[in-house]
Amino acid sequence: MVRVTTTNRRGVLRTGAGLVTGCALAAGCGTGQGAPPASATSATPGSAPPARASGHSAATSHPAPVPRAYPGQPAQITHGPRTRPQVALTFHGQGDPGLAKSLLGTAEQRGARLTVLAVGTWLDEHPDLARRILDGGHDLGNHTQRHISINAMAEAEARKEITDCADRLRRLTGSIGTWFRPSRAPTASALVARLARAVGYPHVLSYDVDSLDYTRPGADAVTRKVLAEVRGGSVVSLHFGYPDTVAALPAVLHELDRRGLRAVTTSELLS
Repeated sequence: MVRVTTTNRRGVLRTGAGLVTGCALAAGCGTGQGAPPASATSATPGSAPPARASGHSAATSHPAPVPRAYPGQPAQITHGPRTRPQVALTFHGQGDPGLAKSLLGTAEQRGARLTVLAVGTWLDEHPDLARRILDGGHDLGNHTQRHISINAMAEAEARKEITDCADRLRRLTGSIGTWFRPSRAPTASALVARLARAVGYPHVLSYDVDSLDYTRPGADAVTRKVLAEVRGGSVVSLHFGYPDTVAALPAVLHELDRRGLRAVTTSELLS
């Protein structure tokens, strides 16, 4: 386990290749940590995604997959088959859209595909990103509407957190998304897991590797933490909205490739 230390923010932004200046950092998903304010930077509605190595044109519109059950997998999935040379990099979708688009572009240039669990209020502010994610060949899922501690909510309020985000995903893409992940907790309570199933998500998506990028430890620390723990079948928790993560992703993907591990969507990992 890497010891997380305070990092000079200006240095991190330089490491992130000057992608965004003055950006505010998005909220992390660890239990009880503080939530820095989301960035006020707005994406341009209808803007085309950047060119990609996959060969898809910017105008390509991929159908939105729907949730499915994976026989043999538990109700709360933490990892895929250990025998496969694949891993799933999952991103909590919130924060500055410029950083999100940079991460998506970096992944696509290297042939990697991600899983994005989007916050409903983030989709309200940046609706173009839902289609941008799908058109890049990535998974898109539900990370609750307001990104608050869903396990601590009463049943009616928790149900609304799930359904409100599902409704936004359906309106933007035609699907409620392929996955549900609870906010502010690595796993869902029994109540929240039951509510998610009732909405249409057969599984809750957890993870077995936590990058701790929301603590802003610096790009090198994020890279070391992920690579020290990842193995075949791993599901890694990462976040949009943090320059450390933008700067770390190329090194993470390079080392995964060197180890013979391919970054795929969670749907592909489990299929």
